[in-house]
Amino acid sequence: MKQLLVATGNPGKVKEFADLLTDLKVEWLGQKDTGHDLDVEETGSTFTENAILKATQWAKLAGHITLADDSGLEVDALGGAPGLYTARYGSPEMTHEERYLFLLKNLESVPQPERTARFRCVIAVADSNGDVIQTAEGVCPGQIALAPQGSFGFGYDPIFIPDGQGGKTMAQLRPEEKHPISHRGQAIENLKSFLTRLV
Repeated sequence: MKQLLVATGNPGKVKEFADLLTDLKVEWLGQKDTGHDLDVEETGSTFTENAILKATQWAKLAGHITLADDSGLEVDALGGAPGLYTARYGSPEMTHEERYLFLLKNLESVPQPERTARFRCVIAVADSNGDVIQTAEGVCPGQIALAPQGSFGFGYDPIFIPDGQGGKTMAQLRPEEKHPISHRGQAIENLKSFLTRLV
């Protein structure tokens, strides 16, 4: 059975890929399954560049076809921030909760209609030699809530209201509701036919 490596140390993310690509008859691996340790510095100026850095470096190290994603939250009233710095917004030491509360504080004076935002995700695929063979993007448009709601998900999910979900935040949607409409879900969907041919 062909193996696909997801360049992440988060087992939940590996499971998300597997859940969204159940038709692929492959064995899914995370970084820990390879026996290697590599911290890829995300020096790119776009989500695409960072995804490619992670996919190519892990593919070269582990010798597997590798998928890597880079994603973030873009808030229009903040000029597209936090963007590439979504995971480190505010300060690297902040918890997820402190980070989204910091973002809400920065939007205090912005009325609801002007709190438009989107989650964006780019996935890069590298072959076992470390050459990029495909990229795909997914976008989930929505708005930033006035206050956090919900207990599902992680990161900024409690303050992000995706379009078309009746005003619920991402954190109020069950995983089976969230995954298909999420930015990562959209990017994976856009990769599905390519990966099917590949394996």
